[in-house]
Amino acid sequence: MKPGFCRDCLADCTLQAIRCQKCGSPRLIRHDELATLSIAHVDCDAFYATIEKRDDPTLAAEPVVVGGGRRGVVAAACYVARTYGIRSAMPMYEALQRCPHAKVVRPNMEKYSKVGREVRRMMFDLTPLVEPLSIDEAFLDLAGTERVHGMWPAKALARFAGAVEKELRITVSIGLSCNKFLAKVASDLDKPRGFAVLSGAEAPAFLAPKPASFIFGVGKASMARLARDGLHRIADLQRVSEIELARRYGEEGRRLARLARGIDDRTVSADREIKSVSSETTFERDLSDFRALERILWNQTEEVSARLKAKELAGATVTLKLKTADFKIRTRARSMETPTQLAGRIFAASRDLLKREANGTRFRLLGVGVSALVAAQEADPVDLVDGRAAEAEHAVDRVRARFGDDAVIRGLALKRPEEP
Repeated sequence: MKPGFCRDCLADCTLQAIRCQKCGSPRLIRHDELATLSIAHVDCDAFYATIEKRDDPTLAAEPVVVGGGRRGVVAAACYVARTYGIRSAMPMYEALQRCPHAKVVRPNMEKYSKVGREVRRMMFDLTPLVEPLSIDEAFLDLAGTERVHGMWPAKALARFAGAVEKELRITVSIGLSCNKFLAKVASDLDKPRGFAVLSGAEAPAFLAPKPASFIFGVGKASMARLARDGLHRIADLQRVSEIELARRYGEEGRRLARLARGIDDRTVSADREIKSVSSETTFERDLSDFRALERILWNQTEEVSARLKAKELAGATVTLKLKTADFKIRTRARSMETPTQLAGRIFAASRDLLKREANGTRFRLLGVGVSALVAAQEADPVDLVDGRAAEAEHAVDRVRARFGDDAVIRGLALKRPEEP
């Protein structure tokens, strides 16, 4: 008999049960390996849009799209909006063509980050092995936690999902398996508010009819190359030996051979490295004026600085990103003598880079990022930076932390009358 339980009250259920005999819920889950699997992928459902609906009940039944203006892209779309074909990263103008009555909400990253940290805290209550992938998703390894929680990892995950829904008023979907690849696949099978299980034994048959691009990392170029060799679906990859695929495609061939069979030896890494921190903006209309670009750049450097400080990181390389009106991307970078997390230093470096590019060219996007990251303790040595400027910036941080971001507005952030 397959092990099973109720996702709402965690009571065990029989194979024949349609509803939980204890609480009456129809949300029952059964699987032969339910008691032994311990690798999970947790993904918040339509994260930004769900938070906006939570905070504004009038949006509950509406198609909500979180994103910028018509020149921007969709950051998130609720499940109602998705029925119109709207998806993340779609240009806003296309989203509004598909659903003209969609409710568009500007992103509030500070609010989303706060909720994301709460979800992450609750994940760490389950296991110390949490590998964040983004603000709203992570891999978890719950092996060995059954004694701590007094229940299978599957039940502990279901209890976690219920707690998130009750305390934070958002929902998550969970995929449970024996490895990261299959857990990620499973988490997409039962959205939203889902819980799906996919074992290693089931994986080859489940994966076989999928296109080869179903495997992460297989993009258009890779898919075209595989197609030229007659490898269109995962079943085609399964029919070729690992040795032969490695001979054809090197290490990538070996990776494809293993994932096509549901084999993934990657471990859940709790210290997954953050490589960069960045911010970018797509404009409502093209901009060429240096002063207008400079003001936007300052806001972005403050955002990047705040994120670095929150993560207790600093970086030694500042990168400026520009996209011209004809969609050509320019990136310019500068390495600093010492790492920094100060908005003033990040702005000074990126402003110099911007000044060289702002020669009348019209731009549709501007972004700034900091990489070559180190611990904050290695940043901004007092003998090499302007101590008064650094202390002033930290003082502003303290005021904002107490009274909100609008408590102090730096002069450059103010819009000049002649600017768009």
